[in-house]
Amino acid sequence: MITFADELWIKAPPELLFALSLDVDAHTGSMAASGERAVAGVTTGRLGPGETVTWEARHFGVRIRMTSRISEYRESSFFVDEQLSGPFRRWRHEHRFTLDDGGTRMRDDVTFSAPLGPLGRIAELTVLRWYMPKLIRQRNLFLKQLAEG
Repeated sequence: MITFADELWIKAPPELLFALSLDVDAHTGSMAASGERAVAGVTTGRLGPGETVTWEARHFGVRIRMTSRISEYRESSFFVDEQLSGPFRRWRHEHRFTLDDGGTRMRDDVTFSAPLGPLGRIAELTVLRWYMPKLIRQRNLFLKQLAEG
């Protein structure tokens, strides 16, 4: 299992970043390099409590699908998305938004594990432990640019 965090200060109110982080269209914009798109569930606009989205993308030349649900939700300050089905044995992504010095401290805490037992553990240690934080940072920098622009 891999756990990592990403934290970024953004000159925008927490309410805006919360909304952008739940926006399907903002997410697909942030993941344009992998061709990520929503194909089922909520496919455009903002996700809400209990709602699901199925993402399709290409990573390492392989097409993947992942269905996530917003499993916890506190308006403007916190939400969690968890994988219901997809490439991981487990995926939990906590999003926190805290007012800080006239802007927002946005923090992501991610815990995931790959399938396939020992082979999955090798993938975690050799590729996924650096690849997944890079994707989250890319997404967060995209949201920062949207919010501050």
